[in-house]
Amino acid sequence: MFFPLKDENPTYNRPYVTVSLIVINVLVYLYTLPMSQQAFRVFLFKFGLIPYEIVHLSELVPEISFPVFLTPFTSMFLHGGFMHLLGNMLFLWIFGNNVEDYLGPIKFIIFYFVSGLAAVLLFVIFGPNSQVPLVGASGAIAGILGAYMILWPRARILTLIWLFYFIRLAHIPAKFMLGFWFFYQLLMSTSSIGGGTGGGVAWLAHVGGFAFGWVWFRFIASKKRPAHFHWQR
Repeated sequence: MFFPLKDENPTYNRPYVTVSLIVINVLVYLYTLPMSQQAFRVFLFKFGLIPYEIVHLSELVPEISFPVFLTPFTSMFLHGGFMHLLGNMLFLWIFGNNVEDYLGPIKFIIFYFVSGLAAVLLFVIFGPNSQVPLVGASGAIAGILGAYMILWPRARILTLIWLFYFIRLAHIPAKFMLGFWFFYQLLMSTSSIGGGTGGGVAWLAHVGGFAFGWVWFRFIASKKRPAHFHWQR
């Protein structure tokens, strides 16, 4: 497995939105910590995204109803455990600050949520009757990874390589590290077609978010950059 630790890609402005997103996610997680297992499950079913509810526009459990059209957004701030939260926030910090620096705070937050919606869309398309809540910021963050791969393909990422007993730190170009990450998500998603998850991970949501970010910056977004940015082809 590859675990990014930091990138060698400077920013020129403070990443207020990236930091705010991390803070909100952490606060929501801390809010859920005192909950019992049953109360936490109810919380996830209330604010998580359930494909069946989206497709049929109906609540599975009316007693804990919440506007269905809002769950694609609320689900982005929920996490199933500490490692789930830690992994997502690490990726958001490493790659989000640069994308925010490039887009500016307003465009960045819009891009973040639209990436999350793209992730949700693919998740729902391939599992329309799934009654398992989708939670986590990884779909939106995957969009950031797709954007980063296009904008800074040669940026060096300090990466922990862990393959059984082989453990090593190495600087890997973003296009290889993120390319491997996407290939792994794509491979794992083949086992989750129909249910949306495999081993509790929404692989298809990761694929949808990344694909949106990559396609947007590869074919649609303006190629005009601020003066302090340089192409890394």
